[in-house]
Amino acid sequence: MTLRIAMWSGPRNLSTAMMRSFSSRADTFVSDEPFYGCFLKTTGANHPMREEVIAAMDCDWGSVMATLRGPAPDGSPIWYQKHMWHHMAGPVGYEDFAGFTHAFLIREPERMIASYLRKREAAAFADFGLERQAEFFEREADRLGHAPPVVDANDVLANPEGVLSKLCAALAIPWDPAMLSWAPGRRVTDGPWAPHWYGAVEASTGFGPPETGPVELPDEARRLADRCRPYYQRLAAHRIAA
Repeated sequence: MTLRIAMWSGPRNLSTAMMRSFSSRADTFVSDEPFYGCFLKTTGANHPMREEVIAAMDCDWGSVMATLRGPAPDGSPIWYQKHMWHHMAGPVGYEDFAGFTHAFLIREPERMIASYLRKREAAAFADFGLERQAEFFEREADRLGHAPPVVDANDVLANPEGVLSKLCAALAIPWDPAMLSWAPGRRVTDGPWAPHWYGAVEASTGFGPPETGPVELPDEARRLADRCRPYYQRLAAHRIAA
């Protein structure tokens, strides 16, 4: 039986490094943002490498969901699926993920937005999918009777083993020290957008140091961070502490 972990994140939330971490496990297959092509085709969003991504991916919402509900492509007992909130702009909703194990990866809004602006000229509230984040989190908490696992990107950087071992416990999988390091380079499981977004993680061999310095943002981006903060705080109240 396949344990399907749906790890929900926003962009620039350490999500690709987390995917690298889980891919280092011998018992885990990883998928990289499987609904991205669907999102681009449905919304017409002008993202980097848009046409290449659409051409390379299954862009049918129902077909992608059916695949994700099946066994892991390589037969692994654990299937780690990296999902983005803002991609969920089509007919797939919470009910379609029945039987999945949900977890939530968050990051302080100022740091998330600053990182995003290093890759794109502007950022908008819709780029981070925070309303869908709140909806999924509340519905999963109601189903479980307690908060599902939440991890903060900077907490992971500050103490990778401490946070990830507790995350594994919350996911009911054994802790594996292999999650702390990986070989540099691109993976066949990386999305076709990797050339634009994944330069830093491709050069990495593990989690970097935590971010401690202040974040400088222009006024418009600062206002965006203020709008995002209540959503971050809502989940951060339940985050795993090492």
